[in-house]
Amino acid sequence: MRCASWPGRLAAIVSALVLAGGPARAADAPAYPPFGLDLAARDAATKPGDDFFRYANGRYVDALVISADEVAASRRANMSRDVDDRLHALLEDAARDVPEQPADWRGKAGAFYAAYLDTARIERLGLRPLAPELDAIRAARDLRALAALMGRANADFYPSAFLVTVDVDLKTAGRYAAYVGQSGLGLPDIDYYSQPQFAAQREAYRAYAARLLGLAKWPKADASADAILAFETRIARASWSKARQRDMVAEYHPVTAAGLARLAPAFPWREFLRATGLGPRVQLVANEDSALPAIAEAVKRTPLATLKAWMAFRTIDAAAADLPAAFADARFELRDHVLAGQAEPAPRWKRGLRAVGGGDCLLEPETCFGTLRWAVGRLYAERWFPADTKAKMTTLAGDLKTAFRHRIDKLSWMGPATRAEALRKLDAVTIKVGYPDTWRDYGGVRIRRDDLVGDVRATAAADWAFVVGRAEGPVDRGDWFMTPQTNDAYSGSLLDIVFPAGILQPPIFDAAADPAVNYGAAGGIIGHELTHQFDDQGRTVDATGVLRDWWTADDAAAFKARAATLGAQFATYEPLPGVHINPELTMGENLADLGGLSIALDAYHESLAGRPAPVLDGLSGDQRVFLGWAQAWAGKLRPEAIRKQAASDPHSFRNFRVNGPMRNIDGWYEAFGVKEGDALWLAPEKRARVW
Repeated sequence: MRCASWPGRLAAIVSALVLAGGPARAADAPAYPPFGLDLAARDAATKPGDDFFRYANGRYVDALVISADEVAASRRANMSRDVDDRLHALLEDAARDVPEQPADWRGKAGAFYAAYLDTARIERLGLRPLAPELDAIRAARDLRALAALMGRANADFYPSAFLVTVDVDLKTAGRYAAYVGQSGLGLPDIDYYSQPQFAAQREAYRAYAARLLGLAKWPKADASADAILAFETRIARASWSKARQRDMVAEYHPVTAAGLARLAPAFPWREFLRATGLGPRVQLVANEDSALPAIAEAVKRTPLATLKAWMAFRTIDAAAADLPAAFADARFELRDHVLAGQAEPAPRWKRGLRAVGGGDCLLEPETCFGTLRWAVGRLYAERWFPADTKAKMTTLAGDLKTAFRHRIDKLSWMGPATRAEALRKLDAVTIKVGYPDTWRDYGGVRIRRDDLVGDVRATAAADWAFVVGRAEGPVDRGDWFMTPQTNDAYSGSLLDIVFPAGILQPPIFDAAADPAVNYGAAGGIIGHELTHQFDDQGRTVDATGVLRDWWTADDAAAFKARAATLGAQFATYEPLPGVHINPELTMGENLADLGGLSIALDAYHESLAGRPAPVLDGLSGDQRVFLGWAQAWAGKLRPEAIRKQAASDPHSFRNFRVNGPMRNIDGWYEAFGVKEGDALWLAPEKRARVW
């Protein structure tokens, strides 16, 4: 089996990663000596069976200090910092002596970055660069005119009460569909509009709206801010929760344009859809079908003056980071400080990286609006991730896929018919590593080093034009939704799992480290993304990418019961006193963590090919696998950010991503001698056993 050759391939990858510009150390020296684990990070006073996260990371976490310009401190944050430092050097070089309006993609990235750093010019221009949008809002004579502006939300700074995205059609393989869903909220989640624990955040948001409108000299700024908050509260009351939005079956309702108008007749859909640029042959799908009519009615019943003030406020909010300091500072105060706990803004150069290169587009789509992220990703990949490394990592990920196949073969609770379908789907999953085979063409995008807002507008329009331009054509199976510089991974609607170059660095992957450590960290993440194709929502899609029930009734019931066991455990976890993990919101990620770590452990065993695992510093191979996973999640987060995560993020807090899966894996009990009476002990019959 291919898994057996992993240890031999590790040495071969070392030279490729060193050539890629990795940390300055000897080719055979891991980032965490002597073999890839930070042995000094452990808290020897904590029993593994009482708190494994603390046992693996306690001394490291105790010493962590969250810097004033961050909301977290962690090993993953250190990885992102390394990526930022590399991008900083690349963009500084690209911006050096760049012409005012460059023609090539590298020069455009440099000019965009230079425009962001030119604060003197930004201050001189004031709000004038945003005049086209604000003038259009002022000139709108009725709701139809405002709906047309909302239809341009993907290509300009305008907000919209409805979100339009283009993705694979989940009912017809090989084509795209345009998904129309709820939108319109400026706070992180619907709970922020109603729950008493978020009262201070609501008031800060209202004050923020008044401040931006006042800076823009919008009439009756304070009264308008009150009306804006009331309007968004009505939208929030009508909206589905993020947990409910995870239900892919409930979210899929194919409609025609006429059908959409019948579903939610209070909104001018003709003007809205025409402004999106989508052609008439694109299949429309209504998400949150019960919310759309209520939101449409809320929009219709809101006075035109309030809608204009709302659109002006949210337009300025979208552009605030690219405007003079008065606007940017106000935005920081609300979005980064009040909502996330960040004490002070990041350095200008770091904010410039985000402005040009984007963030995690899947978790925070707004960070990728109006960027040259694929050009920046190309800069990163060419310098830091050569093709040879990409090929080797693709093979390694394939080894984990093989281990998952063996695990499906052995599932005791799954019948032969469902098992055959599951294996067909696993075979259909494509593994993508490092960077895409084809780069986005920015030839037609006008970028100027003296027009920051114009650069954002131009790139946003180009991104949406790219999406619209292919919406009526066949699905591009080679597409990526995450850029190479992203320190993350994903499992997508193309039946693909993607590992960008940005995540393939220590402690997630270190070619010089002990293989067991890499299996725990990198292998666990590979298994995590594979499991997403079979989590509570991924399992509803078949081997062709179509939303279809391919499960027997008995197997579906068995899966749901096993998942419910895991959910009941996570419902008891409190990242802060009184703040509980929402098991419905986090179910997919919790299942993926458990499946990923279980697959990684199996893959490590297979890689040994019957040989005994070496003991290193008194640690067995299995112990090093579990510690590799645990140390990859070491870190801490500000309380405000934890509350935001609990309300709106499908991921559980980091210590539960360690302790939660561990206590359900028999091999962990055996590896660390965990006994009844230990805090994390679960009786065998109470352990969640899914994938």
